[in-house]
Amino acid sequence: MSDKVQVKDIISDLRHDFSREEIEELSTREAPFEQFEIWLGEAIGKNLNDPNAMVLSTSTPDGRPSSRVVLLKGFDEAGFLFFTNYSSRKAAEIAVNPHAALLFYWAETGKQVRIEGSIKKAPEDVSDAYFASRPRASQIGAVASPQSGVVKSRSDLEERFAELEREFEGKEIKRHENWGGYILEPNVFEFWQGRESRLHDRLRYTKTDSGWEVNRLAP
Repeated sequence: MSDKVQVKDIISDLRHDFSREEIEELSTREAPFEQFEIWLGEAIGKNLNDPNAMVLSTSTPDGRPSSRVVLLKGFDEAGFLFFTNYSSRKAAEIAVNPHAALLFYWAETGKQVRIEGSIKKAPEDVSDAYFASRPRASQIGAVASPQSGVVKSRSDLEERFAELEREFEGKEIKRHENWGGYILEPNVFEFWQGRESRLHDRLRYTKTDSGWEVNRLAP
C-alpha cells in the first residue's frame, strides 16, 4: 500500500467475491449443534488459525455491550464451553446479566455462525480438569493476572509471574477459585453463508418446546 493511500480512503471500496456454496434447508441438519460441528470441522480441516476463536458479547443490565475474542474449549447439546477469570469484566457482566451472544467467523470458508443464549458457570470438576491440562506457564499466568484490573506496568506483571514460578517450583498448581469455565446454553443459532451478488444464505434455528424451528432470513 502506498504511503500516500490512507486506509480510511479505501475501506468503502473493499469487496469480496464469495463462492457459490449454499445452504439449503433440506440439506442442513435438524439439530443446530450437528450443523455447527460440520462447519467447525471444515474450518479445522483447512488448518485455519484458531478455528475455535469466537467473539463473546456481554452487556451490563442497562444494555452497554462489550465484546472480546475467546476460545471455544468444548460443546455439546448442553452448550458452548469457555474459560476465563471470574473477576474479569465479562464475568462481572455475566453475573448481573447472563444473556450473551457468540460469533464464529471463518473468512476462508465464507461462513459465520451467530449464537444467542444464557450463560452459567461450568461445574467445578470441568474447570479443574481443564486447568490441569493447560501448559504450566498458562497455569501460572492465570494466577498472576488480575484480568481486566489495572496494573502499573508490564514489568510488574512479569515480576509477579516470576515470583509465582519460584513459589510453585516443583509443586502442582491447583486451579484458583477465581478462575474457571462458563457454558453458554443456546436458544438461537444463525448460520450464514456468503453468496454472490450479496444474496447470502441465512438460516435461523430457534429453540421451541418441541425442538428447533428453522427459518430462512433475507440477507
